[in-house]
Amino acid sequence: MKIFTATIIVLAICMIGFNVIKIDLEAPFQGDSSIALVGIFASLCAIVLMLILQTSRKIAEKMKE
Repeated sequence: MKIFTATIIVLAICMIGFNVIKIDLEAPFQGDSSIALVGIFASLCAIVLMLILQTSRKIAEKMKE
């Protein structure tokens, strides 16, 4: 499960990097820039969810002990 969450986090970071390149700083809320901003936000959400999943797994393991 650690490999899965690490892979998702790495892919999300790559998506953030790709979408940052797509943002037009002169008009950040128009056209492809708005889609890139949504992609960045979605990637950040995926990272947060994976970190929550890792934390909950660690808590579950400690509760079993």
